[in-house]
Amino acid sequence: MASEKDTHDATFDCETPEQESDQGQLLPPLPPTDNGPEAWKYLIACFVVEALLWGFPVSFGVFQDYYSRQPEFEGDNNIPVIGTVATSLYFLGAPIAAPIVKKFRRFQRHMVVIGSIICVLSVLIASFVNSIPALIATQGALYGFGFLMLYMPLLFMLNEWFIKRRGFAYGVLYAGGGFSGVGLPFLLEWLLSTYGHKTTLRIVCIAQFVLVAPSLFFLRPRLPSSHHDEGQALDLKFFKNPLFWVFTVSNLSQGLAYYFPSLYLPSYASDMGLSGTIGAMILAANNLATIFGQIGFGHLTDRCSNIHILVCTSTLGASLSAFLLWGFCHHLATLLIFSIVWGITAGAYVVFWPKFGTILSEDPQPVYALMAFGKGVGNIVTGPISASLLTRSLSLGSYGLSKYEPVIIFVGSLMFVSSLGIVGWPLQRFVAKRADP
Repeated sequence: MASEKDTHDATFDCETPEQESDQGQLLPPLPPTDNGPEAWKYLIACFVVEALLWGFPVSFGVFQDYYSRQPEFEGDNNIPVIGTVATSLYFLGAPIAAPIVKKFRRFQRHMVVIGSIICVLSVLIASFVNSIPALIATQGALYGFGFLMLYMPLLFMLNEWFIKRRGFAYGVLYAGGGFSGVGLPFLLEWLLSTYGHKTTLRIVCIAQFVLVAPSLFFLRPRLPSSHHDEGQALDLKFFKNPLFWVFTVSNLSQGLAYYFPSLYLPSYASDMGLSGTIGAMILAANNLATIFGQIGFGHLTDRCSNIHILVCTSTLGASLSAFLLWGFCHHLATLLIFSIVWGITAGAYVVFWPKFGTILSEDPQPVYALMAFGKGVGNIVTGPISASLLTRSLSLGSYGLSKYEPVIIFVGSLMFVSSLGIVGWPLQRFVAKRADP
């Protein structure tokens, strides 16, 4: 069983008063991890980057609605592809980016800066194009590539700054996206209706540049770069560990189900006869609840040694909320409660990825990248699957309004399958016993 401390932490002990460089020169002592001021500055800067740069593509639903109503874009079925490409490139590209970042660790700060610039420029270029394919290439693909380029080194450095409180740190990081999801859609909707998409994109570009640029000064690695570290091969022995495949199935099942409620909560509210503003409020409540879920479960991963119980609590809670709350939503109060419960339970799952990595390997990043890939698969197939599930006519008073019943059963069942990852608990103990003589 791999140690839960990253190999870099064994090499660079924060309590060591001095470190020796490759040339034999003494280096100043390393700043402390977890509770030091430099660690907190790094985490706050990560939160800002997450809120501003990741919050933009995950709020694409507002742009999708606006683009579909414009004469030059009306009727184009490829409009949703813009948002899907922007968000999926990070998830699907993570397994490719992780080994590259590891190999060229000395350039991680450069990657963060260049990736941020690409994101900002992609929004600016998108404001000058006049077709959906061009928007897919700029607001979609180019933005997604820039975010992938900056985000993977961001996570590598986060693992250096936070060891004992790593789960909490990841929870705070992810909460940035939920934080922006509370208010950013309303702001973007107002900007689009007032100024149009071209001016809105330029305003977003300026805001990202002005607000993100100061944070870049605090996004620096804790550990000095090492030629020897860059030459280390990826640790892929975890593929032979059956526990990895338990985590993979649980993660993939969760990813396939996760996006459906956030995608259809506004339309579900509309079919209940509620206004668009109420639908947006329900979605905002879901994003707000996600913040508490991610920070809370992230803190618990640092306190609780049994990750399997936390995974089961999160996914089984999400499954029951779909079956017992969403299916019986016929009033605003019930729909709002489901939105909050779903945000707390289902939204927290991503904070388990770092723990999966530290359980399975001395280098947690490859495991994390593969978990992200699984979530990316779910992000992509949500649209095609939902199209095949939403075939019933609306019937008020029926389970799931009849129209959404297949979606609810699909979501609840997959979350239940994900909760079966609890079998990893006895499996982990069995593997540990076999490893010990």
